Amino acid sequence: MGGVMGHAGMAATVVRYLRSVGASTTTDPVEALPRPQLRAVGEDERAPLDRDEFRRVLGNFATGVTVITAPPTADAPDSGPAGFACQSFASLSLDPPLVSFMVARTSTTWPRIARAGVFCVNVLGADQGALCRGFAVSGADKFAGVAFDAAPVSGSPRLTGAPAWIDCTIQAVHTGGDHLIVVGRVEALGTPESDAGSDVVDAAAPLLFHRGKFGRFTL
Repeated sequence: MGGVMGHAGMAATVVRYLRSVGASTTTDPVEALPRPQLRAVGEDERAPLDRDEFRRVLGNFATGVTVITAPPTADAPDSGPAGFACQSFASLSLDPPLVSFMVARTSTTWPRIARAGVFCVNVLGADQGALCRGFAVSGADKFAGVAFDAAPVSGSPRLTGAPAWIDCTIQAVHTGGDHLIVVGRVEALGTPESDAGSDVVDAAAPLLFHRGKFGRFTL
């Protein structure tokens, strides 16, 4: 309250000063700028890019592979946890700690993650290609036969054997063409070594994806 009164008193002092020097204390109305014309992009205005060629060229960029998971929601507790395989994961910010991933607008899993408001990023290891394929299938029970426990903050599935996990709350969602850009605030994270309190620093080899195939990192 004291801060509000202080600002009000300061404003009154400024108004008295402006009046004393003959300045106007009224604000003339400002004419609004015309609203931009919104229309669909014409076919002749689109970049001459073939979708298959786009995928082929961008497929030369090797990525890691993750599985994004979320716990059952209160409005549908019997539906079980949600999850999908995701290549488009990245570290975004150190302070505050943020990560991001992209998901197709047509995803049937994303609405369940959005309702949960939280998610866990499971970074997959080189021997988890079959696990990744299971989470890339739509309409199946992706968690059937999959071992996991609950991430410490969100309760999202933390997949057994994953080299790393990042437990997050959804910070923001942005549009990006036919995808959504999801920003998560990191609440907790770890690796099997750190979870066990070990001083071992050698992490499991990562699962890589390049030109439509899984691979592994070798020195």
